[in-house]
Formats: sequence, C-alpha cells, structure tokens
Amino acid sequence: MKLWDKSICITSRKTLLLIMVGLFSTLVIAGVWPKEIEIVEKDPGDEMWVPTKEDIAYQDSMFQIIQSTQNDINDIKNDIVHILERLDYEDGTWDSIRYVKGGVIDKRRN
Repeated sequence: MKLWDKSICITSRKTLLLIMVGLFSTLVIAGVWPKEIEIVEKDPGDEMWVPTKEDIAYQDSMFQIIQSTQNDINDIKNDIVHILERLDYEDGTWDSIRYVKGGVIDKRRN
C-alpha cells in the first residue's frame, strides 16, 4: 500500500501498535462518554436549611461561649491597662511601689 509516496506495511510492529492504541483509546473514550446529558433545574427553595430545636440550642450555646470569651478578653485588657498605669508615672519613672526619698517604708504586707 502506498500513501504519500511511502510504503506502509500493515504487518509491521509499529503499525500494529498504532492501530491497537487507536482502537483501545476509542473504546475507552466511548465507555466514559455520556450518552445523554441531563439538565436538571433545581428550585433554590427546595434545599433551604431549616434548623431544628437542637440546632438552635447548639447555636445559642456557641453564642454564649463567644460572649463569655469576649467578656474575659475585655476584663484582661482592663487589668493590663490598670497594671500599666501603676507602673508608669508622670515624671518618667516607673515602679510598682512609689517610694519617696527619705520617706518611711511600710513593712506590713497587703
């Protein structure tokens, strides 16, 4: 058989391999290709989530945990501000106890 001025031998290994690969790939593509494509239109209202009483109770408990955590964070921030105000003085000095030179040191524990 002559095609484009070249001899093609149908019994050669390369030709048979090429034919087998072509047939195999055609069968694989035909097996996976869908015969019909279905277009299904869904109503968005059909899939709306309606919470149950347990879901609402769970969400409420999570909200309470978040509120409690936020309150704890606010208390910690206020405590930090109070500590920083105790440590910094207007004249640029800092200390947790203000001692005036020549003053009496109180040895009682608070």
